[in-house]
Amino acid sequence: MSQSNVAEIIREAFPNAILQEESFRDETTLLLRREDLVAVARMLRDDPRLAFSMLKDCCGVDYLTLGRRPRFAIAYQLYSLSHNRSLRLMVGVDEGETVPSLTGVWPNANWYEREVYDMFGIPFADHPDLRRILMPDDFGGHPLRKDFPLGNEPVDHGLPPRS
Repeated sequence: MSQSNVAEIIREAFPNAILQEESFRDETTLLLRREDLVAVARMLRDDPRLAFSMLKDCCGVDYLTLGRRPRFAIAYQLYSLSHNRSLRLMVGVDEGETVPSLTGVWPNANWYEREVYDMFGIPFADHPDLRRILMPDDFGGHPLRKDFPLGNEPVDHGLPPRS
């Protein structure tokens, strides 16, 4: 089955779920509507024609400097062991909006989503334990956001000065 067939199977069940489809070097990326994310993910996992049993990664993207809307995206990298193929799902989210959690579909989404929340400040609805995972609880802000203040403080890297 080709990667384009994956999108066709999704469109059969969810005609309006895919906002954009892009393929590059045999890797397909599907931009989905947020409200269809959980249902599409469950289908990708459970349908034997697809069988994306593994969530390999979940990360955030901040498009602030590009001026794109929505400002953020969440990217989910999936893998089908039985069909030996990868798929990337993406959903857009703006400031103050939430993304549905995929912990009910792939339990390992728990820590991935916590990391996205910690680094970007994007909340996940119905997440079982949404709290910081890398930064201290009292840390101010989310360090991977493009608007995070860097402080302009000199840092001693222990290297001799250039001559």
